[in-house]
Amino acid sequence: MISSLRRRRFLAGLAFSALTVLILGCRQEIGPEGSLQLWTLQLAPKFNPYMDDVLGEWDTRHPEAPVRWTDLPWGSVERKLLAAVFARTAPDVVNLNPPFAANLASKGGLTDLTPLLPSGAQQSYLPSVWKAARDPEAGQIAIPWYLTVRLSLVNTDLLRQAGISRVPRRWAEVPAYARSIRERTGRYGLFVTVVPDDSAELLESLVQMGVTLLDSRQRAAFNTTAGRRAFAFWTDLYREGLLPREVVSQGQRRAIELFQSGELALLASGAEFLRSIQTNSPGVAAVTAAQPPLTGPDGTANVALMTLAVPRQSKQPAQALQLALFLTNGINQARFAREARVLPSSLKALAAVRAELEAEKPADAPEAQIRDARLLSAETLKSARVLVPATPGVKRLQSIIYTQLQRAMLGQISSDQAIKEAEQQWNRYASARWP
Repeated sequence: MISSLRRRRFLAGLAFSALTVLILGCRQEIGPEGSLQLWTLQLAPKFNPYMDDVLGEWDTRHPEAPVRWTDLPWGSVERKLLAAVFARTAPDVVNLNPPFAANLASKGGLTDLTPLLPSGAQQSYLPSVWKAARDPEAGQIAIPWYLTVRLSLVNTDLLRQAGISRVPRRWAEVPAYARSIRERTGRYGLFVTVVPDDSAELLESLVQMGVTLLDSRQRAAFNTTAGRRAFAFWTDLYREGLLPREVVSQGQRRAIELFQSGELALLASGAEFLRSIQTNSPGVAAVTAAQPPLTGPDGTANVALMTLAVPRQSKQPAQALQLALFLTNGINQARFAREARVLPSSLKALAAVRAELEAEKPADAPEAQIRDARLLSAETLKSARVLVPATPGVKRLQSIIYTQLQRAMLGQISSDQAIKEAEQQWNRYASARWP
């Protein structure tokens, strides 16, 4: 029975027509009565063996609730999930990031898992990420799954040329560092995009600099002394020529291109990206060192979180929750973290991964480089949390702030005018959404 269930699972390579059937839905054609639908993000085909094994074990233990797995590309999940909710064909468990989970929860689309959770369930997970999967109004809207933390991958050759012995650890150290790199090497110290729909790194940096983004009524709270200082920080860096011109027009992909070509001294990325650098630019990889990420005065780093949520339309919410807890238990998370080179949210899995990394004997320098970076990532988790609150509309907030910062960077308005305009634009949106 397990093999036949696996054959029926939908993977990312399915034809569009098959996905249309799924979205518009004829549930009687999708699977036997009692089956659970699971949607994940961009795991197929690389992790097909892992998912087949784990879900096969679930099917053996729960023959009354076999799982049908659908894997979707990153860029399509929001559209397809909203369409499925509208058509009342939503899955039972879905892989979401916190901002989209919060947005869906604000529309009543997710189940509050609080009354369904086994006693003490939260004690199995990192407290900071468990909290990030909870909404102040909608309750526990998701179960934490896997994590990544951003490190500073630095080109030690460029640092040496610039006479820099220590990479910056705090944002306050960045201007002097960036100036030295630019003046002594002709390259750039860092790249942080201000493209509205790209990386949230700059928004996270505001929080690290002591900026409170929103108040309890979802109104702008960033037009403060700390906020004005942070807006001026990024505006001045750009106007002084210490950031690449493209930060206002190109996203994180451009930062990767510049780093791999030796034109950028610091790339903010995860340990798992080192293998790509080793493949695409061996010379740069050979002089790359993983260092702790840039933070604010209190040393708090950012963690990126993926979760599993149960849509309110699920007819089997208790069983769906059990599936989410099964996928995120210590054993399954440890294996997935090992294969995907990410970090687990499970405390048990995290301890197992750390022990394995510490005991590992890398075969060569590239493997040792990745092992050391992964150990640093695990260590960084101790001082990391989700910095930008999973507030409905947070992508709109990012767009507003980035757009006004772009105007300030390009000299169209002052940084103080930019923050004031961003405040007014957000509050107009917030007043309409949260009267």
